[in-house]
Amino acid sequence: MTKLWSTMFFIFFSLSGIALGQENTSAVSGIDTGDTAWILFSAALVMLMTPGLALFYGGMVRGKNVLGTIMQSFVAMAVISVQWILIGYSLSFGPDVNGLIGNLDWIGLNGVGINPNSDYAPTIPHIAFMIYQAMFAVITPALITGAFAERMKFSAYFVFILLWSTFVYDPVAHWVWGTGGWLKKMGTLDFAGGIVVHLISGISALAAALVIGKRKGYLQEAIYPHNLPMTVLGTGLLWFGWFGFNAGSALSAGTLSTWAFVSTHTSAVAATVIWIIIEWIHRGKPTMFGAATGSIAGLATITPASGFVTPMSALIIGLLAGAVCYTSLNIKGKIGYDDSLDAFGVHGIGGIIGTLATGLFAQTAINPSGSNGLFFGNHKMFMSQMIAILVTAIYSFFVSLIILKLIDKIIGLRVDEDSEISGLDISQHGEKGYSL
Repeated sequence: MTKLWSTMFFIFFSLSGIALGQENTSAVSGIDTGDTAWILFSAALVMLMTPGLALFYGGMVRGKNVLGTIMQSFVAMAVISVQWILIGYSLSFGPDVNGLIGNLDWIGLNGVGINPNSDYAPTIPHIAFMIYQAMFAVITPALITGAFAERMKFSAYFVFILLWSTFVYDPVAHWVWGTGGWLKKMGTLDFAGGIVVHLISGISALAAALVIGKRKGYLQEAIYPHNLPMTVLGTGLLWFGWFGFNAGSALSAGTLSTWAFVSTHTSAVAATVIWIIIEWIHRGKPTMFGAATGSIAGLATITPASGFVTPMSALIIGLLAGAVCYTSLNIKGKIGYDDSLDAFGVHGIGGIIGTLATGLFAQTAINPSGSNGLFFGNHKMFMSQMIAILVTAIYSFFVSLIILKLIDKIIGLRVDEDSEISGLDISQHGEKGYSL
């Protein structure tokens, strides 16, 4: 019997090796090893952004909620990756169904292998494109957690990110990036996720903040970040990873990825500088917290434009990002909603500004596969950007609202008052971030 099993395993693995060898041989001529190396490295950079976000958000909350906040980002890496492999990638990038969604031909990565897909990235393995896009799908729902930090049940969050990714992220990703997507066919440009990542996560964050309500003591007692050095470390990891996020979206190592790389950094530093200056004038002192937030605003805002604009345009976009996002963060208290860590104020507002700016500053001289913006003679492209913002904002807000209301009705969204007072670390996870 042992000899029989050994023979069967030998035959199975031999046949598997032959099949893999045939696939690799047939695909070698279409694959550029430099492009493939760049995309795999970029995928790793974007993956690092989610732990970076965990530290960025984790340092902003009170010490009793640090692990609960970090856990929300960390678990998204696992849960959304599984969803992406099973159905998410097929829904987002699979063969088109009426411009609205991908079909399930690629469910469980069926047919997604080493051979390139010419519709998306003709010089890298299809499965490399898939895993690169997986990292975008992972970080997007994690961004939303900033809106309801310190008060959502972990069980509710677990269900929310699964439903949200399936019914909000995947359809919008197909509209904007999928072959046959209706916004893509209309001419909407989004190089690396100004709409697909930042706008829809920010708008959904606003819906979440409105549904779940304010933190206990909000605007009645001081609520300070417990560990700003942690937030700065997270900022550095996010900034580092953003080069893979934006420059990697060129899907090749060359001139376009270089333009995107430089524009990304240019916008980030411009936003940081203007944020510091405005805060210095407004509050009397520049803060580390403000500098970190300003840099993220600049990075989020340049994302849709990074592969379509010159560095000087990126500088202007960064200045706009810093000024407008600073203003949005400072008026939320007057409006009365509690977007705890400014997910809407930075990512939602930044995504809107960046998408509009793409419609103004885009140039085919930078990216021949794009379009010229309004400042270069093409008003239609600017109109398509405005339509895309309006449609995706309305869709993501109301679908998020429905998902949140359903979860609240079935299992409840918010922890009880005692759990909120004791903190999410103890009440949701039975552990402490610090033992001092």
